Amino acid sequence: MSEQMNNNVPATQPEFAQPDKALYSPNKKGPLGKLLAPIAGFGVTFTTIFRPTVTEQYPYIKVPVRPRYHGLHRLNRYADGLEKCIGCELCAWACPADAIYVEAAANTPQEQYSPGERYGRVYQINYLRCIFCGYCIQACPTRALTMSNDFEIAGQHREEMIYEKQDLLVPLAQGMLNTPHPMVQGTSDADYYKGRVTGPTETQVEWVRSVRPGDESLENVVVTGNELEGAGAQ
Repeated sequence: MSEQMNNNVPATQPEFAQPDKALYSPNKKGPLGKLLAPIAGFGVTFTTIFRPTVTEQYPYIKVPVRPRYHGLHRLNRYADGLEKCIGCELCAWACPADAIYVEAAANTPQEQYSPGERYGRVYQINYLRCIFCGYCIQACPTRALTMSNDFEIAGQHREEMIYEKQDLLVPLAQGMLNTPHPMVQGTSDADYYKGRVTGPTETQVEWVRSVRPGDESLENVVVTGNELEGAGAQ
């Protein structure tokens, strides 16, 4: 075996050409090259000086984002102020990062927060885990959860990055009535989902006025809904 290996080795090793030392000589450049060497070193700098600036003056000037940008989450309301979230927890199940926690509770005649049987009593999003994939939005059956164009989120403590329901719930729009309050008389949850409720009714306003006379939403409420507007609708 050793004899066969020795036979495969050439008798004489090839000689490799030595590199030309003149190519690496520090004196390769002539007098003019030595004179312009410092200027050549700043070539990239000089060419960049005359280019238009691309620095964004953030946060003083905010750059507009795309309309479908995936920003912070929002919990939406119906036209009369009731919450769209029904506490089904589908968003929490769909979240690949386990960033959403939902705890549901039952609606009662005295505390009606959303159409139907349940509402989201506790709603949390941990933005230390959220990857803004949008799976929770696709899973929501009532379009209660959507993503806004807001992207500013920062905090010095972990607790500040866990958004509670009051942080995610959209403020009352002009004319809405603060929850809890009854549904529009004669309507079902399906009428709400189909957009047949156009605003608070006089009955809802009177109910809130009798139960919570100091509610701030009573000052700006606008009665735009009609009683029995969804009766019999399927």
